[in-house]
Amino acid sequence: MSDQIKIKPMDPVPTVERIEQLSHADLNDLCDATIAAIEGGGGFGWVNVPGREGLERFWQGVMTMPARILLVARLDGVICGTCQLWKPPPNNEAQRHIVTLTTNFVAPWARGHGLARKLVEKAEEVARAEKFAVINLEVRETMTRAIEIYESLGYVHFGMHPYSVRTGGKILKGHFYYKVIDPQAVE
Repeated sequence: MSDQIKIKPMDPVPTVERIEQLSHADLNDLCDATIAAIEGGGGFGWVNVPGREGLERFWQGVMTMPARILLVARLDGVICGTCQLWKPPPNNEAQRHIVTLTTNFVAPWARGHGLARKLVEKAEEVARAEKFAVINLEVRETMTRAIEIYESLGYVHFGMHPYSVRTGGKILKGHFYYKVIDPQAVE
């Protein structure tokens, strides 16, 4: 009989939050996660990894734009994914009730912990608190897991852009979705 103590590893802790300022560590994590997402084929517009300075400027710029709300996913405290809510411009009174969900990704190393779903659910919660009634989004045809998540959360497919994305020498379709998060506001 052995006197060795067996230690069970702790499960990773996934969390999602809205952030309004970036620490140096958060900026570093965001850049690392973005690079991993781009290299994994889901860099929300980037096909090639930009330089580190460009990534830092991008994320710092997001934080300075009042029309953007940044949500981050963390695994054991390390930022591993994001999504943004883009508010309509102030002059767009006719669509003031709609917000766009974009730049949604989870780095490949952090997938499988439910963070993609948690990001979308948190985006809906924040959008409701900001008094939006509808969320719009577009997703590439190749992002089948994201499509499954959106559809399982009640997003409605309403259109397709046949020439939405050019990556790897191919043209990919973009699928458009919406979800009413405040039915009374659209009646």
